[in-house]
Amino acid sequence: MLKKSVEKALNEQINAELFSAYLYLSMQAYFEGVNLPGCANWMRNQALEEFTHADKFFRFIIERGGRVALQAIDAPETKWDGPQAVFVASAEHEAKVTARINGLVDLAMKEKDHATLNFLQWFVGEQVEEEAAVDQIVQKLKLVKGEGSGLFMIDQELAKRTFTPPAAAAE
Repeated sequence: MLKKSVEKALNEQINAELFSAYLYLSMQAYFEGVNLPGCANWMRNQALEEFTHADKFFRFIIERGGRVALQAIDAPETKWDGPQAVFVASAEHEAKVTARINGLVDLAMKEKDHATLNFLQWFVGEQVEEEAAVDQIVQKLKLVKGEGSGLFMIDQELAKRTFTPPAAAAE
């Protein structure tokens, strides 16, 4: 059985994951609007990942006998000053998500909730991957100054990304 403090924090994380999905869909829409379909594809896959993360928290709360309480989702940003700015915003957002996950880990440790602590370890590793992936794109965009033929080469590379649900979410 989940302690109320953990249940509340996990419900807030569902909201944060759904906001992340909205943010990435907004970024996808931006890239569609500036004719960068590969970047749009990368963001769409990112949004699908975030929906999967929300679902993992949703199902975990239920499995632990808690109650899911969905909340309103804030509207995301819709305008950026170019492709590089979008990916920098994505990197900054992922750093915030990492901080949220770390806060959940701290809470689970404080509450001596070993099941939640174990569950959260997947997200700790996932955030390392998330931050590294977007940072790699930011660094490439910096090299090409976010423009020209280099941008189009990066766009083509990002078009190859596909979404593969994590094993636990594919059940």
